[in-house]
Amino acid sequence: MAVSAPLARVLAAGRSRFNARAAEVRHRHPGFDDAAFAGFVGSALDRVVQAVDAVAPERVHAVAIAGYDMALDLVAQGLAGPGARQPWVDRVWLELAPRHAGLLAAQPQAVLGALGNAVIQLGEWPQVRVADWLQWMTALAGEVAELTQLRALGQLLAWRAGMAHYRRGALTAANILPPALALAALDADPAGDWPALRDALLADPWHGAQNLPDSGVQIGAFSGFGGHFAQPPELRAADEGFMVRSADRHRLLLADRHGAVLLPASAAEFEAASTSQVTAPPQHVAALGWPRDSLLAVADVHTLALSSPYTHAIALFPRP
Repeated sequence: MAVSAPLARVLAAGRSRFNARAAEVRHRHPGFDDAAFAGFVGSALDRVVQAVDAVAPERVHAVAIAGYDMALDLVAQGLAGPGARQPWVDRVWLELAPRHAGLLAAQPQAVLGALGNAVIQLGEWPQVRVADWLQWMTALAGEVAELTQLRALGQLLAWRAGMAHYRRGALTAANILPPALALAALDADPAGDWPALRDALLADPWHGAQNLPDSGVQIGAFSGFGGHFAQPPELRAADEGFMVRSADRHRLLLADRHGAVLLPASAAEFEAASTSQVTAPPQHVAALGWPRDSLLAVADVHTLALSSPYTHAIALFPRP
């Protein structure tokens, strides 16, 4: 394993400590992938250490130790290294974490933990645009001054990447960000009025939605092909969002200008939801091309949802 001089010095100086830690993890995780670990250390951890060495060389030892321990646990869980079930942790350490070298030097475990946990969670949602989140976080890294801002920015951009259920929490957390950074995170004019935009987005999840596909924001596909639903979904309107039943599973569907998510729900919640229907606008019906005589349209305060017994998809639009 060839690594940079700063990391090589730390590994050599603490060889017995690092070997003991690795042996402990191998004991707890039979089948631990040594090759994947070596690959992660030689690429991702080394990149983090080099970034810290460039701004605070006196902190390299502490960062390397924290990173080594975290790398062992991540590889043991199959979350990092070649062959990991997600590519995102490797990319965070290689692309994003080095952009926060100053924060890493001061709080390596907290920074790597915050970024790693965020991207792992995002990666569990197939419809979330994790690559976009990583790109946006990397582009705005230079505007982040402290760990609390890093966490708030990550949450705000997670909402923008498709985590619709984050909307209220993310917009509230973003109040600790400099207004220009909060606006830039949402691709708004950095010189604009952040409180006004925040309040508008809290009041209306579709505020400012531009250039939506004619077929709306869609979620759902046949579970046999890796989708969400074993049977075409049944829809009912809730106070905010929609209750969905497919076979014996029930979910809460939330949608907004950035995407849609399905959250766990109960049969009782589905039964308590409204069965009232609305009329689907002709342009949506035409765009979807679903059979008109079987189309179901329901709505909450802000959102129109369309389904059909002939498809496993649900289409969502701003309510007219």
